[in-house]
Amino acid sequence: MEKAHDEGRFHLFDGILYHRTKHTCFMALEDRTLISTILHECHDSVAAGYLSEGRTLERVKACSWWPNWKKDVAEYFQTCDRFQKANRATGKKFGMMIQIQEPKSPWEIAHMDWVTAFPPVGDRS
Repeated sequence: MEKAHDEGRFHLFDGILYHRTKHTCFMALEDRTLISTILHECHDSVAAGYLSEGRTLERVKACSWWPNWKKDVAEYFQTCDRFQKANRATGKKFGMMIQIQEPKSPWEIAHMDWVTAFPPVGDRS
């Protein structure tokens, strides 16, 4: 068994580098293949259920750590086909807003809304 070595927030034990937070210690990752696997398991897997970006961040934060992990999660999330399809703008785009000219005299412009079929309100209907 290798001797443990402390260096601030990092801890080397048995040849594995750990990142220590206030309450927990996580394995610090450098292997991009392992990072991709963790991102997949925390967002795309059936068990993860395609979480939102915030919940995916929380899930990754709960199990691992690596430099710039938040940026990697955000980039991974933006490449998710399911997210892109769900958040795609649908329908016809809105037209340009047109400013109505201010009337120059009273009653130059009049508007009336016709609202019918209100339910009866006791004996005041």
